[in-house]
Amino acid sequence: MENIIRARRKALGLSQEELARRCGVSRQTVNAIENNKYDPTLSLAFRLAQSLQTTVDDLFRPLP
Repeated sequence: MENIIRARRKALGLSQEELARRCGVSRQTVNAIENNKYDPTLSLAFRLAQSLQTTVDDLFRPLP
């Protein structure tokens, strides 16, 4: 899976720290997800989508 979390976060003017706080995780977790080193749980994926004002389907896409 690849994701557009970094681009969406920056478009909304959020830091990794702020996004992490909103989702109840560490900044390191957000960094790992953005760099495709960690796949979030379904629950966290929904919290990320809500915090980034989009849907899980828009945030995460299968690799071609």
